Amino acid sequence: MTLNETIARLRAGHLMVRDAQEWDKLSTDLRRAYDSNDDELIEQLQPQFLQSWRTVTRYVLRDTFDAAGIAVTEPSHPWGIARLTANGTSCEPLLCHADETDTGRAGAVIKSGVQLRTFADTMTNYTDCLSRLFDELD
Repeated sequence: MTLNETIARLRAGHLMVRDAQEWDKLSTDLRRAYDSNDDELIEQLQPQFLQSWRTVTRYVLRDTFDAAGIAVTEPSHPWGIARLTANGTSCEPLLCHADETDTGRAGAVIKSGVQLRTFADTMTNYTDCLSRLFDELD
């Protein structure tokens, strides 16, 4: 499977579950909860938000990643979608913009303010991640 085929299936898999506007609404609602320091709403929305992205990657796209030779495991970053690995190289697409110096711990991300990605930005981040893996597969 080529990089372009994998990206097309990745996008289609996510859009099969929700359209781009619905994915963006989840991000916007969660960001607003953080902006207003509404802990109750954060506790309600964050697990649903993370689980939605992670479930599509882990289950809906399982065959796609298997066909591409990419292993999918649990993310290490609290805002990670999954840890993707091919030929010993791993990457982790993120649902937020992370500072290069960020340790990846939830507290660091939350204290600095959550800057959640839009659906389009998340797909771009995913594509960048997959591009690195496909370089290893070639």
